[in-house]
Amino acid sequence: MDNPFDQMVIDSLMSQPGIQRVPTPKLTLFVKRGFLSPDECAAVIARIDGNRRPSTLANYNGDAAFRTSETCDLDADDPVVAAVDQRIAAFSRLDLAYGEPMQGQRYEVGQEFKAHTDYFEPQSVDYEKYTSVAGQRTWTVMIYLNEVEAGGSTRFKAIDKMVQPETGKLLAWNNRRPDGSPNPSTIHHAMKVRAGQKYVVTKWFRERPWGWA
Repeated sequence: MDNPFDQMVIDSLMSQPGIQRVPTPKLTLFVKRGFLSPDECAAVIARIDGNRRPSTLANYNGDAAFRTSETCDLDADDPVVAAVDQRIAAFSRLDLAYGEPMQGQRYEVGQEFKAHTDYFEPQSVDYEKYTSVAGQRTWTVMIYLNEVEAGGSTRFKAIDKMVQPETGKLLAWNNRRPDGSPNPSTIHHAMKVRAGQKYVVTKWFRERPWGWA
């Protein structure tokens, strides 16, 4: 049985028209097509293109090719970004006070993010550094901003589920098990782009209010 907070989020997502819950007991994963319009997606893409940097890892594992995308730290005060934030909150009932600042990612041909989980590994060297203020990550909301010519799918390895990029498509998943522990079955791989470019935005939520400056 999910805890009351997660159940509230699940109930909110399940009430949305056109939502699909992936049928698996291993993780809680939702898909919603057309969450953002093409115009909204184009506006966010323009912001990613205007302010991007090499993506980083919370815990570097020695593999320089593990994550090769570019990242944009989106400005929460930008009306376009704020509107997307508010849409996510209304859709999921996830409290923006618990949300990290939204990020955009851009993948060129050959770029990927190898199989990983979004939560912070409790045994990792920097676990306390990343969780001391706001705690562990709870939910992930990711939105594809464009259709990719070839490649760029997201593969959830534990359930062998491939999700194809599609303009405006939202994914939402719980990074925890019902008992609150990190769920390793959320491992996912942003597959290599083979032709074109891939743009996404990601919003992570935490156990406690986001208190970093």
